[in-house]
Amino acid sequence: MKAIIVDDEPKAIELLKGYLEHFSAVELVGTFRNGLKAFEFLNQYLVDVAFLDINMPHLSGTSLAKMTNTQTKIVFTTAYSEFAVESYELDAADYLLKPVSFERFAKTVSKLLNQSNQVQSVPNDTYILIKSGSKTVKVKPQEILFLQKDSNYMVYHLADQRVMARESVQEALAHLADHFIQVHKSFIVNLHAIDSFEKDEIEIGKHRIPISGTFRNTFFERMKNLGAEN
Repeated sequence: MKAIIVDDEPKAIELLKGYLEHFSAVELVGTFRNGLKAFEFLNQYLVDVAFLDINMPHLSGTSLAKMTNTQTKIVFTTAYSEFAVESYELDAADYLLKPVSFERFAKTVSKLLNQSNQVQSVPNDTYILIKSGSKTVKVKPQEILFLQKDSNYMVYHLADQRVMARESVQEALAHLADHFIQVHKSFIVNLHAIDSFEKDEIEIGKHRIPISGTFRNTFFERMKNLGAEN
């Protein structure tokens, strides 16, 4: 589960970072001291949960939540209880009052992890529906080799065909299983389809896919874990 922390107080960020170190299933992919920087990041990358302070300059946590992909769970962290009603109206996953205790934080993270596991526990023969122009194409996720961004479209590369859908990288990741990960700003790969890889490149059949520095550590860690599972 990928997470970010957004808070204008450095000590608050460090506290939550320390708490998250106790959860190996959670990967902290970014910390931000203002909502605008976080918004720029969320426009490029999909995360599973965002821990947001509410009272921040330039862009408040509640304003940021309204602009965030609906697939991202929001957990508000604030010293002000009067924001609770608004947080529930925004369908936040939880509302944590500062100072946040580890016990309370752990309860929230455990709940989110359980929900994430339930979503990802789908049978191998499950289909996804991809809207491609005027058609809707039914595809088995395990048949997808990789996805490539092309302008405002995502191109799904299968062994025997290509399917184009008008969607963003974040939207594509939102309906794919956990073994699909982003390795470049323009590429998502199916970890199970990889034939070989090097430091900066992945080989899937005849295709060569770049690995960018932003995603390199996550990719190699996932491949290491995949090998351990097998």
